[in-house]
Amino acid sequence: MINILWIDDEIEHFKSHILFLNKKGYEVTTCKSGPEAIKYLNKNFCEAILIDQNMPGLSGTQSIELINKNHPFVPIIMITQSLENETIENALGLKVSDYLFKPLNPNQILLSLTKLFRNKEIVSSKIISDYQNSFQKINNKINFSNSIEDWIEIYKTICNWELKLSDIDELEISEILMSQKKQANKLFSDFIENNYEYLINNNDFLSSINLFKTNIVPELSKGHPTLMILIDNLRYDQWKTIEPFVVEDYSIKKNIIYTSILPTTTQYCRNSIFSGLSPIDINKFHPNYWVNETDEGGKNKYEDELINEQFLRLGLESNYKYHKISNPKDGESFLNRMSNEKQNELTVMVYNFVDMISHAKKDVKFIKELASSDRAYRELTKGWFKNSKLNEIIKKGKDLGFKIIITSDHGTINVDKATLVSGDKEISNNLRYKTSRQIHSSKKEALNLKNPEKFLLPSNHLSSCYIFAKENTFFVYSNNYNNYVNMFKNTYQHGGISMEEMFVPFIVLDPK
Repeated sequence: MINILWIDDEIEHFKSHILFLNKKGYEVTTCKSGPEAIKYLNKNFCEAILIDQNMPGLSGTQSIELINKNHPFVPIIMITQSLENETIENALGLKVSDYLFKPLNPNQILLSLTKLFRNKEIVSSKIISDYQNSFQKINNKINFSNSIEDWIEIYKTICNWELKLSDIDELEISEILMSQKKQANKLFSDFIENNYEYLINNNDFLSSINLFKTNIVPELSKGHPTLMILIDNLRYDQWKTIEPFVVEDYSIKKNIIYTSILPTTTQYCRNSIFSGLSPIDINKFHPNYWVNETDEGGKNKYEDELINEQFLRLGLESNYKYHKISNPKDGESFLNRMSNEKQNELTVMVYNFVDMISHAKKDVKFIKELASSDRAYRELTKGWFKNSKLNEIIKKGKDLGFKIIITSDHGTINVDKATLVSGDKEISNNLRYKTSRQIHSSKKEALNLKNPEKFLLPSNHLSSCYIFAKENTFFVYSNNYNNYVNMFKNTYQHGGISMEEMFVPFIVLDPK
């Protein structure tokens, strides 16, 4: 245990913070004044000091002056409510190692202590310091975001910090970031529950439904072929992992995030992208292309036809080709005839590798070992892409002069919290959302939708309803409960409400 002395005249207000630090390996001794602390230090050893500036009698800075006379090498972290330059300058003049502002978050203290005790490389120290300085700003954004644009920026910020911290292998710092991400997903789920109906019915909301019309069609031009690559299940952090390989041959023209519709699954999201219609309208206007949840057969067999229907509806010539790559053999075949695709204004390719990772139910134990965390999941994606046919296709695309669009239909989340669900016999199978005549689950863990039309979703029956799992929850039936919990805990699933599932990268690339 690392010995810490915490000096504050109102130390009783920080019992929960002290318990938190105890769990992280810090033994905390408390004093209520500077003189009491000086007496303690004359007889006892400590490795760092936390001290409040605003105390009756001796102030924090006055106490530090006295402490420094006999204990000049003990690092001190000042805690203050004041943002005044004079207070900060005094602290720096006394060689205070760090200063924190009230109200205190226990993770702030942990970050500061971690920075003190980790003797890492300069780069690692800089990253930790930068994250520490950004911690409260990120928290404020999480707590006060009130628009989808705000939440997209929060997600991008968290992802970028994940990537930076994974490079320096700081477990404790990464855990703090994950706690921020968890809190963000909790509040994001609340935001979606309160605002999704308005958003999905707003034409200005960039979603699966209008993505093709607003962001793909404007990129098309005669004589300049465009290759749209939809990598099923690709998250923003995974895109950032493979981005360095892509920009060797391409310049980024556009790099945005759009929002996937609910449920965040291929049947709904990708069909909406290719049709330019909501699920309820696909079912209404193209019933021959829509397969209900309980019907037999694939749920996305008519993507080519839906693209064609959208071109016709938009009054555009359907000079395009559609390809689906489900294995390396398909990729090799496309690569060999890729030069023939130059005659198309648009070539659409669906690439399924990332989706196969998360859907490998038969090999779920093996996949859990390969991708036991988001970091491992990114590394798996990176290793695959470097040696994939898709990487070869993108490189050849540069030589052939293709503009390339890379996007996905939805993301995925690592689930670790099971919640019971029940319903009638025709309840759907997905672990992150359910639809049926009757469904029962915890309101705390799920968004319950009794009127699917509000979310532009079709009803299989007059009394159809949907539920969507929030945060990192997955639905499990009471029958064989433990077996399914053990099987699917810490696997990657999609269909529900989380930033990882709903925020999708959309990248436009010009050949160098």
